[in-house]
Amino acid sequence: MATRESAVRVGLVYPELLGTYGDRGNALVLVQRCRWRGIDAELVEVAAGEPIPDSLDVYLFGGGEDDPQNMAAAGLRDSRAAIERGWQGGGVVFAVCAGFQLIGHSYVAADGAVLEGIGLIDAVTNAGPSRLIGEVVVDPAPPLPRLTGFENHGGRTTLGSGVAPLGRVVSGGGNGDGSGTDGALAERLMGTYLHGPVLPRNPALADHVLRWVVGDLPPLDSTWEERLRAERIAAGTKTGLTKWWQDRMLARG
Repeated sequence: MATRESAVRVGLVYPELLGTYGDRGNALVLVQRCRWRGIDAELVEVAAGEPIPDSLDVYLFGGGEDDPQNMAAAGLRDSRAAIERGWQGGGVVFAVCAGFQLIGHSYVAADGAVLEGIGLIDAVTNAGPSRLIGEVVVDPAPPLPRLTGFENHGGRTTLGSGVAPLGRVVSGGGNGDGSGTDGALAERLMGTYLHGPVLPRNPALADHVLRWVVGDLPPLDSTWEERLRAERIAAGTKTGLTKWWQDRMLARG
């Protein structure tokens, strides 16, 4: 692990607007998992109405209801150039639910109204006929393990042909567009519909995000976090807890 000259700046963007579903926990867990390893980290909250700086190491966009999402979209569009500079300069973008929709091109509401996003990825969202609510289990590409989360959204997101999903949906709705996938994955960018919050639920995913920022990480004892992950996977699939226990026993020999 290379020594950093400055603290890891974890940016929580517009928590008053994009904080309906507890996604602040994603910021807290990134900061804490750095500090447990002796890596200096700080939480930087960007309040609604403030310009978003181009100097953050992680840009976290959470979920929100329709009116707050509309207000957040205007601010993100105003700061789009700074967000893109930060991302292209080595920062990470991690976007959940409404935040995921806003880093795409647009969201088309049921009445035909179009909410413009910031177009960091080639994706469009349309209002669906119903809400997708409940536990979700997703199988991402290796080396990430199976992911657990909770969804509550009415959007159906379609990725462009050159955009990879975060993973395949085992149970739940995910992007909800018929592709059987959730989220989007690009260089130092992830989008997902998984709340929970998703990073406390999935410590390996949190560390994957941090590696994009700081490189190799020393291991942490995540026994309790993995137990929670297994319980939530079990809730979504009824088989996750057994699989976790079997893997644990095999690892012990």
